[in-house]
Amino acid sequence: MRRSNSVISLVWMVAMAVSLASPAQQQKRQQPTRKRRPPSPALAQIQDEAGLPRVLLLGDSISIGYTLGVRKLLAGKANVHRPAANCASSKHGIEFIDKWLGEGKWDVIHFNWGLHDLKYLGPNGENLADPESPESKQQVPPKQYETNMRALVQRLKKTGAVLVWCATTPVPQGCQGRVPGDSAKYNQIAAKVMQEEGVAINDLFSFAQPRLKEIQRPANVHFTAEGSAELAEEVAKHIEEALAKRGAGQ
Repeated sequence: MRRSNSVISLVWMVAMAVSLASPAQQQKRQQPTRKRRPPSPALAQIQDEAGLPRVLLLGDSISIGYTLGVRKLLAGKANVHRPAANCASSKHGIEFIDKWLGEGKWDVIHFNWGLHDLKYLGPNGENLADPESPESKQQVPPKQYETNMRALVQRLKKTGAVLVWCATTPVPQGCQGRVPGDSAKYNQIAAKVMQEEGVAINDLFSFAQPRLKEIQRPANVHFTAEGSAELAEEVAKHIEEALAKRGAGQ
């Protein structure tokens, strides 16, 4: 009888503890643990094939999407590397460029920053905030974007690689935290810098724009698998042109 009373008391204490827990604590207990998405295979680091030129891709998730396609298209022609990270905005580029370049020699560097620069953040850094809110600000405003891009080009030039700047792809209607048309504005800024610095341009914006309905996800800056494959073909073409220029002694 004494053991039965102890069990009843224990059950009552547990019930009281649950009832006294805050709604937030109860909700936290009820929510299933989210599984972490496995890293993209595109972020896996590769071993160089001896005798082939070395290419570095720098860019955000759009470039992550076409990395494997570019590697496949340039197999036997070049070792195509990329950082094991989303290169995000030009602000992040300034911070991490030395790490991403590493110690090795690069023959061609194909690079882009833009979609993370033009996106809106909330007053406390909230990601993809409402652009119409007076408290929202672009992560890297246009004037700072130009300053950053100039600094990044100067750093990339020190590698001695042939540089190819890749224009930022379009922002579609209905996309959260970004404004359609801003890609073109930021591209105009970057293109001016590239023209002044003599950097080759891969106008991926103009390539993608007329076929967005077929290759881009609805209300999303990202592309379908088929769309990323098309971007990869365009990127690989420009890299091959840069490699030919490299081989001709620039």
